Amino acid sequence: MNNITLKNYLEKLSFALNNKIDENIENLYSLINKKVNNKNNIFICGNGGSAANSIHIANDFIYLNNHNNPKKKINVESLCANTAVITCIANDIDYKDIFSFQLLTKAKKDDLLIVLSGSGNSNNILNAIKVAKKIGLSSFGILGYNGGKAKKNLDNFIHFKINDMQIVEDLQTIVFHLILKKFLDR
Repeated sequence: MNNITLKNYLEKLSFALNNKIDENIENLYSLINKKVNNKNNIFICGNGGSAANSIHIANDFIYLNNHNNPKKKINVESLCANTAVITCIANDIDYKDIFSFQLLTKAKKDDLLIVLSGSGNSNNILNAIKVAKKIGLSSFGILGYNGGKAKKNLDNFIHFKINDMQIVEDLQTIVFHLILKKFLDR
Protein backbone atom coordinates (compact mmCIF):
# COMPACT_ATOMS: atom_id res chain seq x y z
CA MET A 1 0.00 0.00 0.00
CA ASN A 2 1.50 3.33 -0.95
CA ASN A 3 1.57 6.22 1.52
CA ILE A 4 -0.99 8.30 -0.39
CA THR A 5 -3.62 5.54 -0.15
CA LEU A 6 -2.84 4.85 3.50
CA LYS A 7 -2.92 8.55 4.35
CA ASN A 8 -6.26 9.00 2.55
CA TYR A 9 -7.77 6.00 4.32
CA LEU A 10 -6.66 7.18 7.75
CA GLU A 11 -7.88 10.72 7.04
CA LYS A 12 -11.37 9.40 6.14
CA LEU A 13 -11.44 7.23 9.26
CA SER A 14 -10.27 10.09 11.47
CA PHE A 15 -12.79 12.49 9.94
CA ALA A 16 -15.65 10.09 10.66
CA LEU A 17 -14.55 9.56 14.26
CA ASN A 18 -14.20 13.29 14.91
CA ASN A 19 -17.66 14.06 13.53
CA LYS A 20 -19.41 14.55 16.92
CA ILE A 21 -20.38 10.93 17.47
CA ASP A 22 -19.56 10.77 21.19
CA GLU A 23 -23.16 11.48 22.22
CA ASN A 24 -24.50 8.82 19.84
CA ILE A 25 -22.06 6.23 21.15
CA GLU A 26 -23.07 7.14 24.70
CA ASN A 27 -26.75 6.71 23.71
CA LEU A 28 -26.04 3.24 22.33
CA TYR A 29 -24.05 2.30 25.44
CA SER A 30 -26.91 3.49 27.68
CA LEU A 31 -29.46 1.57 25.63
CA ILE A 32 -27.41 -1.64 25.77
CA ASN A 33 -26.82 -1.17 29.49
CA LYS A 34 -30.56 -0.71 30.07
CA LYS A 35 -31.31 -3.91 28.14
CA VAL A 36 -28.61 -5.77 30.11
CA ASN A 37 -30.05 -4.54 33.43
CA ASN A 38 -33.53 -5.67 32.35
CA LYS A 39 -32.18 -9.03 31.15
CA ASN A 40 -33.38 -8.40 27.59
CA ASN A 41 -31.86 -10.05 24.54
CA ILE A 42 -29.75 -8.14 22.05
CA PHE A 43 -29.76 -9.22 18.41
CA ILE A 44 -27.25 -7.96 15.84
CA CYS A 45 -27.29 -8.41 12.07
CA GLY A 46 -25.72 -7.20 8.85
CA ASN A 47 -24.63 -8.41 5.42
CA GLY A 48 -21.16 -9.30 4.12
CA GLY A 49 -18.45 -7.64 6.20
CA SER A 50 -21.15 -6.23 8.51
CA ALA A 51 -22.35 -9.80 9.10
CA ALA A 52 -18.82 -10.77 10.07
CA ASN A 53 -18.70 -7.72 12.34
CA SER A 54 -21.96 -8.75 14.00
CA ILE A 55 -20.46 -12.15 14.83
CA HIS A 56 -17.24 -10.52 16.08
CA ILE A 57 -19.19 -8.07 18.25
CA ALA A 58 -21.41 -10.79 19.72
CA ASN A 59 -18.31 -12.86 20.49
CA ASP A 60 -16.61 -9.96 22.26
CA PHE A 61 -19.63 -9.18 24.40
CA ILE A 62 -20.36 -12.82 25.24
CA TYR A 63 -16.80 -13.79 26.04
CA LEU A 64 -14.94 -10.67 27.15
CA ASN A 65 -17.74 -9.03 29.09
CA ASN A 66 -19.31 -12.18 30.53
CA HIS A 67 -15.87 -13.55 31.47
CA ASN A 68 -14.82 -10.31 33.19
CA ASN A 69 -18.26 -9.35 34.59
CA PRO A 70 -19.91 -12.65 35.56
CA LYS A 71 -22.58 -10.84 37.61
CA LYS A 72 -23.58 -8.59 34.69
CA LYS A 73 -23.97 -10.91 31.74
CA ILE A 74 -24.93 -9.67 28.30
CA ASN A 75 -27.25 -11.92 26.30
CA VAL A 76 -26.31 -11.05 22.71
CA GLU A 77 -26.73 -13.03 19.51
CA SER A 78 -25.65 -12.42 15.94
CA LEU A 79 -28.47 -13.38 13.60
CA CYS A 80 -25.73 -14.04 11.03
CA ALA A 81 -23.96 -16.80 12.94
CA ASN A 82 -26.00 -19.88 12.08
CA THR A 83 -25.49 -20.63 8.39
CA ALA A 84 -27.86 -23.61 8.48
CA VAL A 85 -30.71 -21.40 9.70
CA ILE A 86 -29.87 -18.58 7.28
CA THR A 87 -29.68 -20.85 4.23
CA CYS A 88 -32.83 -22.72 5.24
CA ILE A 89 -34.82 -19.49 5.56
CA ALA A 90 -33.32 -18.09 2.35
CA ASN A 91 -34.15 -21.28 0.45
CA ASP A 92 -37.56 -22.12 1.93
CA ILE A 93 -38.95 -18.62 2.54
CA ASP A 94 -36.88 -15.78 1.06
CA TYR A 95 -33.48 -14.18 1.56
CA LYS A 96 -35.17 -10.95 2.63
CA ASP A 97 -36.54 -12.84 5.67
CA ILE A 98 -33.30 -14.33 7.02
CA PHE A 99 -33.25 -11.95 10.00
CA SER A 100 -36.94 -11.12 10.43
CA PHE A 101 -37.94 -14.80 10.66
CA GLN A 102 -35.35 -15.39 13.37
CA LEU A 103 -36.67 -12.38 15.30
CA LEU A 104 -40.22 -13.72 15.05
CA THR A 105 -38.94 -16.99 16.53
CA LYS A 106 -36.55 -15.70 19.20
CA ALA A 107 -37.29 -12.10 20.16
CA LYS A 108 -39.70 -10.71 22.70
CA LYS A 109 -41.03 -7.28 23.51
CA ASP A 110 -38.39 -4.87 24.87
CA ASP A 111 -35.43 -6.75 23.36
CA LEU A 112 -32.99 -4.80 21.17
CA LEU A 113 -32.16 -5.13 17.49
CA ILE A 114 -28.92 -3.59 16.25
CA VAL A 115 -28.40 -3.43 12.50
CA LEU A 116 -25.06 -2.81 10.81
CA SER A 117 -25.39 -1.55 7.26
CA GLY A 118 -23.46 0.46 4.74
CA SER A 119 -26.34 1.49 2.49
CA GLY A 120 -29.24 1.02 4.90
CA ASN A 121 -31.27 -0.33 1.97
CA SER A 122 -30.92 -4.12 2.15
CA ASN A 123 -34.33 -5.79 2.18
CA ASN A 124 -33.34 -8.25 4.90
CA ILE A 125 -32.27 -5.36 7.16
CA LEU A 126 -35.44 -3.37 6.43
CA ASN A 127 -37.62 -6.43 7.12
CA ALA A 128 -35.81 -7.03 10.41
CA ILE A 129 -36.50 -3.44 11.48
CA LYS A 130 -40.17 -3.81 10.47
CA VAL A 131 -40.58 -7.02 12.47
CA ALA A 132 -38.73 -5.51 15.44
CA LYS A 133 -41.28 -2.68 15.54
CA LYS A 134 -44.13 -5.18 15.25
CA ILE A 135 -42.84 -7.22 18.20
CA GLY A 136 -41.92 -4.16 20.30
CA LEU A 137 -38.12 -4.24 20.14
CA SER A 138 -35.99 -1.14 20.29
CA SER A 139 -33.93 -0.70 17.14
CA PHE A 140 -30.56 0.94 16.62
CA GLY A 141 -28.38 1.09 13.53
CA ILE A 142 -24.85 1.91 12.57
CA LEU A 143 -25.08 3.18 9.02
CA GLY A 144 -22.87 4.55 6.28
CA TYR A 145 -23.38 6.33 2.96
CA ASN A 146 -26.65 8.33 3.18
CA GLY A 147 -28.22 5.98 5.75
CA GLY A 148 -30.82 4.72 3.30
CA LYS A 149 -34.34 3.65 4.23
CA ALA A 150 -33.11 2.14 7.51
CA LYS A 151 -32.24 5.61 8.83
CA LYS A 152 -35.90 6.62 8.48
CA ASN A 153 -37.24 3.49 10.20
CA LEU A 154 -34.85 2.93 13.12
CA ASP A 155 -35.56 4.24 16.61
CA ASN A 156 -32.00 5.56 16.79
CA PHE A 157 -28.77 5.34 14.85
CA ILE A 158 -25.20 6.40 14.38
CA HIS A 159 -24.76 7.62 10.82
CA PHE A 160 -21.31 7.91 9.31
CA LYS A 161 -21.60 9.95 6.11
CA ILE A 162 -18.80 7.96 4.49
CA ASN A 163 -19.10 6.45 1.01
CA ASP A 164 -16.49 3.77 1.65
CA MET A 165 -17.70 0.38 2.83
CA GLN A 166 -14.38 -0.69 4.36
CA ILE A 167 -14.27 2.43 6.51
CA VAL A 168 -17.92 1.96 7.50
CA GLU A 169 -17.09 -1.60 8.59
CA ASP A 170 -14.05 -0.38 10.55
CA LEU A 171 -16.25 2.20 12.27
CA GLN A 172 -18.79 -0.47 13.26
CA THR A 173 -16.15 -2.41 15.16
CA ILE A 174 -14.58 0.72 16.64
CA VAL A 175 -17.96 1.84 18.03
CA PHE A 176 -18.55 -1.53 19.66
CA HIS A 177 -15.00 -1.83 20.97
CA LEU A 178 -15.48 1.57 22.65
CA ILE A 179 -18.77 0.40 24.17
CA LEU A 180 -17.23 -2.90 25.29
CA LYS A 181 -14.40 -0.97 26.99
CA LYS A 182 -17.03 1.00 28.92
CA PHE A 183 -18.58 -2.27 30.11
CA LEU A 184 -15.20 -3.72 31.04
CA ASP A 185 -14.19 -0.56 32.95
CA ARG A 186 -17.27 -0.67 35.20
